[in-house]
Amino acid sequence: MIRTFLLSAPLVAAAGLAYAVDAPPAMKAFVETDIMDWAQSAQVTDAIAAQNIETNGASITQIEEWDTAWRAQVGQDQQPLIDEVMGRELSVTLGERVAASGGRITEIFIMDALGLNVAASGVTSDYWQGDEDKHAKTYGMGAGSVFVDEVEFDESSQTYQGQVSFAITDPDSGDVIGAMTVGLNAEAFF
Repeated sequence: MIRTFLLSAPLVAAAGLAYAVDAPPAMKAFVETDIMDWAQSAQVTDAIAAQNIETNGASITQIEEWDTAWRAQVGQDQQPLIDEVMGRELSVTLGERVAASGGRITEIFIMDALGLNVAASGVTSDYWQGDEDKHAKTYGMGAGSVFVDEVEFDESSQTYQGQVSFAITDPDSGDVIGAMTVGLNAEAFF
């Protein structure tokens, strides 16, 4: 069964998000209370800002080379790009968030302005999310943007999940600096 979960008006008001439609009450409450309280933390925004400085001006050719390298490294013994991202303190923190969620969160990853992975709770299937809705419909749509995808089988996490993606903003300027995707175990919310 495929279901589409989207956020509701109470979540929009509580988290300052951009639009509203229905979602299961348990999923709405979890996003409101267990994700939004830390998604805009200094650890997250500082890591995104730092990577934005590093990747600023990268060409599409360079982005595709990084993405190709990442994909080639998945499952290999030598994983320099993957190891760099997965070795970051924020990636460790995201892994701890997944572990502490009681099975409700399947994965978390954070993207910079270009849609490149800043940190992840586990190895994603690709490095560049900038060509996908999770980045285009959040970062690309401005502050407060949220995109909730259909529940599908996710190869990375090996679960049926719905991904909730949302824009991350600079705490001082309010400008969008990146995005976060949180995979939610669909079965945990029924």
